Amino acid sequence: MKNSIRMIAMGFAALVFLTQTGFVDAADIKVLSAAGMRPVMEDLGPRFERATGHKLAMAFAAAGVIVKRIQDGEAGDIVITPWNIETLAKDGKVMAGTVTIIARAGLGVAVRKGAPKPDISSPESFKSALLGAKSITYLNPAQDGESGFLFARVLDRLGIATEMKSKTVIPKTTGAVGGLVVNGDAEIAVLAVQHIQFISGAGIELVGRLPSNLQETMVFSAAILTSAKNTEASRVLLNFLRTLEATTVMKEKGMDPA
Repeated sequence: MKNSIRMIAMGFAALVFLTQTGFVDAADIKVLSAAGMRPVMEDLGPRFERATGHKLAMAFAAAGVIVKRIQDGEAGDIVITPWNIETLAKDGKVMAGTVTIIARAGLGVAVRKGAPKPDISSPESFKSALLGAKSITYLNPAQDGESGFLFARVLDRLGIATEMKSKTVIPKTTGAVGGLVVNGDAEIAVLAVQHIQFISGAGIELVGRLPSNLQETMVFSAAILTSAKNTEASRVLLNFLRTLEATTVMKEKGMDPA
């Protein structure tokens, strides 16, 4: 029953999208997005442009950086972020009624390709794997690394945050994680699943998702900014992100469509 309702909803979204596409002149749409959506948006962007004639100018950064840029006055058409969408709405930075949940993302574990895969099937085995590892890496929570902030909470819940500090290698960027693992500077990496799949060609591979009772989830929302120059074209993009084509890509990238 739930699957039927979901398919009907996605079909309706696709119908609305196709209907609107025929009535909106081609426009440039500026998208300010948290880096967590980059793997999806870099795939969907060209598809959207081919289908509509609109052009996307996409800027990616840590969610906190994106939100601050908007709060400091940077203009755009669409914002996508897992954090502080309510703050932006309260501050009058996004249009009322346009906030749309589009995807959820969980944390995953990665190792160098071909290396032994740790047992992460339960909280206990995952804890043992972390304590037994010579080194680990994850994004810096202090620099608005979304997945790093969540994984820091996991370490606290496991009661090993202090023990892991001496063996943690913090990368400067998300892309640097792959290099740390491939070069042997970090034995285990913890990132959002879509990020692991995005950099898997760099010689690392996904072990799996964190155990369900440890999992932390990022909920990505999109909204039209009040500074938008192309409101109608932006609505077309929001509808496109709910189509079957878009949700299929999200699944392929390791995300769960809303």
